[in-house]
Amino acid sequence: MSGVVAGFIVNVDRAARLGESLAAVLTNYFSLFTIVSTLLSAIVLLTAASWDLRHPGWSREPLGIALALAAVTGPVLLLGIVYNALLRGLPSPVALGDTVGIHLLDQYAVEVLHVVLPIYFVLDLLLAPRRRGLPWWSLAVIVGYPLVWTAYTMVRGELVGNPDGSAPWWYPYPFLDPHGAGGYSSAVMYIGAILAMFLILGVGIIEIGRFRERRANHPLAPATRGPLAV
Repeated sequence: MSGVVAGFIVNVDRAARLGESLAAVLTNYFSLFTIVSTLLSAIVLLTAASWDLRHPGWSREPLGIALALAAVTGPVLLLGIVYNALLRGLPSPVALGDTVGIHLLDQYAVEVLHVVLPIYFVLDLLLAPRRRGLPWWSLAVIVGYPLVWTAYTMVRGELVGNPDGSAPWWYPYPFLDPHGAGGYSSAVMYIGAILAMFLILGVGIIEIGRFRERRANHPLAPATRGPLAV
């Protein structure tokens, strides 16, 4: 959450510096896939931690919590992969006018949301002691949230203007903007590629959970046994 707060402060400062509508800037900020995914992750982790404290022992986490964790793990991991592989180090024109303090807050937010959080979810996926194996239909849940966000973003993009006044539309990421050189075909191509990546991540997340539960159910394993969903 500290990364979201840091990003919030950065956006408030930039809106004031550039004379942009604060309401529009913050609505756009809280519509970013990174921010929505982080907020959902915080809610899921708090829910899981609360259940764990109220149910000590080695019993498997409830199916609902396992599904929620899987649903936020995919987006967080993809954000980390895409940022660190493709976007790290790319200059941001709006950041050129930042003060030293705002620059440091911006860097802090970026590292927490795109490095620290993905690493945490990798460790949780591999090492959380009460992880439940998920049924394969869970793949629909894992891909469902990104699809809903994409639909929301593509519809909303045409209904709001860019806060800097440069266009009567606003899309959080250039590759989703159908007003670019490639038009809607380019946007659809990127959406298809992202969906494929979520499917791959979802298969990996489910398979890791099922593998860990199979190991936990082994006769020599000390963990409490339970049926593996099909």
